Amino acid sequence: MNAHLHFPIKMNDINDDKDQSLREDIRRLGRLLGDTVRNQHGDEVFDLIEQVRQNSVRFRRDADQAARAELESTLDSLTNDQTTQVIRAFSYFSHLVNLAEDQHHIRRTRAHQIAGSAPRQGSLAHTIAALYATGQGTQQLQDFFQSAQVAPVLTAHPTEVQRKSILNCQMVITRLLDERDRMQLTPEESAANEEALGRAVLTLWQTRMLRTSKLSVLDEVENGLSFYDYTFLRELPQLYAGLEDLLADKDPAFRQQELPSFMKMGSWIGGDRDGNPFVTASVLEKTMAMQATRAFRFYLDELHTLGSQLSMATLLVKVSDPLLALAQASPDHSPHRSDEPYRLAISGIYARVAATYTGLLGLLPHIPPSGEAAPYANAEELAAELDIVHQSLLQNGSAALTRGRLRHLRRAVRVFGFYLAPLDLRQNSDVHERVVAELLQAANPELDYLSLDEDARIAVLVKEISSARPLASPYLRYSEETQSELAIYRAAATAQQRYGKQAVPNCIISKTDGVSDMLELALLLKEAGLLHPAEGRLDVNIIPLFETIGDLQNSAPAMDRLFGIPAYRRLLDSRQQAQEVMLGYSDSNKDGGFLTSGWELYKAELDLIQVFARHQLRLRLFHGRGGSVGRGGGPSYQAILAQPAGAVQGQIRLTEQGEVITAKYGNPEVGRRNLEVLAAATMEASLLSAGEQPPRPEFLRVMEELSDHAFKAYRHLVYETEGFEQYFWESTVISEIAGLNIGSRPASRKKSTAIEDLRAIPWVFSWSQCRLMLPGWFGFGAAVQAYLQAHPDDGLATLQAMFREWSFFSTVLSNMEMVLAKSDIGIASRYAQLVKDDSLRQRIFPRIEAEHSLTIAVLKQISGQDELLAANPLLARSIRNRFPYLSPLNHVQVELLERFRQGDQDERVRRGIHLSINGIAAGLRNSG
Repeated sequence: MNAHLHFPIKMNDINDDKDQSLREDIRRLGRLLGDTVRNQHGDEVFDLIEQVRQNSVRFRRDADQAARAELESTLDSLTNDQTTQVIRAFSYFSHLVNLAEDQHHIRRTRAHQIAGSAPRQGSLAHTIAALYATGQGTQQLQDFFQSAQVAPVLTAHPTEVQRKSILNCQMVITRLLDERDRMQLTPEESAANEEALGRAVLTLWQTRMLRTSKLSVLDEVENGLSFYDYTFLRELPQLYAGLEDLLADKDPAFRQQELPSFMKMGSWIGGDRDGNPFVTASVLEKTMAMQATRAFRFYLDELHTLGSQLSMATLLVKVSDPLLALAQASPDHSPHRSDEPYRLAISGIYARVAATYTGLLGLLPHIPPSGEAAPYANAEELAAELDIVHQSLLQNGSAALTRGRLRHLRRAVRVFGFYLAPLDLRQNSDVHERVVAELLQAANPELDYLSLDEDARIAVLVKEISSARPLASPYLRYSEETQSELAIYRAAATAQQRYGKQAVPNCIISKTDGVSDMLELALLLKEAGLLHPAEGRLDVNIIPLFETIGDLQNSAPAMDRLFGIPAYRRLLDSRQQAQEVMLGYSDSNKDGGFLTSGWELYKAELDLIQVFARHQLRLRLFHGRGGSVGRGGGPSYQAILAQPAGAVQGQIRLTEQGEVITAKYGNPEVGRRNLEVLAAATMEASLLSAGEQPPRPEFLRVMEELSDHAFKAYRHLVYETEGFEQYFWESTVISEIAGLNIGSRPASRKKSTAIEDLRAIPWVFSWSQCRLMLPGWFGFGAAVQAYLQAHPDDGLATLQAMFREWSFFSTVLSNMEMVLAKSDIGIASRYAQLVKDDSLRQRIFPRIEAEHSLTIAVLKQISGQDELLAANPLLARSIRNRFPYLSPLNHVQVELLERFRQGDQDERVRRGIHLSINGIAAGLRNSG
């Protein structure tokens, strides 16, 4: 075998010893991939791929134009079969580099901890140390934990391209890389590990990358639940344990104190109906059953193992009376365990969990219980019996035994209950409006609800939600839409009865633009028994989602008016005087552009803080952030700290979507680290930044001016340029994305190609694929240029001061810088050639190209950097490592798009396009 033909990237420009292990992992994985390609397909295919790799690296590293010409000539001459092999090789290499980088992050974090270095920013240790250093401590933390709520919410993603089978292969590779890190391997063990890695890479290569059929909603549910197996069920309890130990070491007041379960996962998968007709009452019921099944199976497995471990005999230990009562009530009558009360108690708990499992779900446990037992009425009863075991051990000299599996199981029961994750329902306000109109007209044919103005609608709705009389009649036949909506809310009420009140705790209204939208949902909840007029009780949170620029601007006035309605305000008494508001990052970006979206979100938060303070209500913000910067993505820690003072207040929810879920939570250790970052940032924003002074008034005026200019530039291009819609559909892979089997939800809300109707996720994903990333930066350059022209004397100095002093502004620029670093205008120009109309292309692409260049230039001016990512060497390294492998994927994608759109119906062409979409998404990591 020719040693110089190994597949891995050459990274001679990286000399930092800290990266040595990363370089070795990438070389090792690349070599194994190269060996696999050679063994599976022969020297000819291997040599072709190696030729493409070397030319791509030469061009990216040295701007070698001869290498570029040779690369393009080679790629353009590939047969369909050769194209598929090249795409697969470079796609899988991107996946392998991701694994190596994730492992390196874990490696560096562990090295940092082993060395006893100061806690890293973003860790709970760093935040707590900083809090005590300010003179705060016990009381502030106790108050925080009593009312805190931190919830990452998993959502289904219509551009999630990675199959679970691929993820399973990657998990094996990750485990083997981790084994090399944590163990001093003998030569024999090292060889065995290397051989196992080779098998895993071969399995990955032979695993189909694409789905053969479109995902159903329940497929998406199952995919989401896999992250509980990988990460959440074990890592979240460990996070709590680590935090409790950290606090106990720091402050005697926290010793022997267990924290409230302030962090829980959330989910939209199986409850999000906005534009997805496949989410029905039946799907909701099955989703809750699937979630509950995951929780019960985990508890049963843990109890079975725990019972085998707690083998203490009464001859040697004492036990508490409540523990003895549990043991005596156990159906386990084995003479071999008659003097082992803890085992008997756990056996009895196991039997009760099994009975609950069978009663709720009709399923039998894999390991039968020792006998019959009464089921638990709720998860709190299970938690109470586990507490009895805990207290008995604590009181009788066995405190150390409370800190392992039992500790984590007790926390899991409190976090996950019988429902695993609270499931949100979401529906578009237009649907609620139609359903309510039909119900009202059926009850009173003279009432034309849709013709009423906002004031009249509010009056009608307030009267209805104040009345205990049901509106819907079992003797009338309603439209399919109305029947479906009523059924799903009734299914939610049933889920609460079966699995607990927190099983379905939230109802979200997309496209909220007024008070009537929220009262319409309240009326539907009343019909399902989730709103109780007589008691003034609401069993779920009514959550408006403000998405467009106009809706964001109207959010505070709408909430102010809502809180002025006594019937609604009374309902908040049953919700602890808290109201959640969701802010949409994706659609506001698509509506008004990157800069204006961020600024209007910031202003909306400021206005909402004032409204809630005036009404003496607690504000909880739910941030609808996507993976990419164009959809509000970017580092969560910085994003939370950049919130206006008073916006967090110890409570925050945010969406986790698509490939970001895999990147953040596919690896257990990386997952725990990301959960910790959310907790630390929420704590820091609430306790350390609560007294932060607002930015200088002139900064706010400057942002308003910049936003106005950026809004005009963005709207002029996207919505006011004739032919832009055609340009978008022809210069990106949006048409082909719509044909991928990657989600249950359609790409557009309506059967239309209008950008207004297109979902924000495929909009951003398409621009990412062609490496233009337009939603993450367009308009900023024009805005700064116009501002500097209007303020030639001090404009630049003011912008530089904003960058230094205002975390909101610096975070906006940091996220934009990341997007620009991942963009490639040269590659984007190749996609522009796909536009059939030459004049249309010449009217649009040069404008985009000029704005791209201008944006990079003004960003460097403001930040004072000579190069993009000069202050972020880790990301710069990652981009430098992987981008030579993205360029060939982009090039062949364009070539295949040309063939496909010219009528080449070869299945290999279509499959190649879809494979390239997967590979580019893997290389970019946060693209949708």
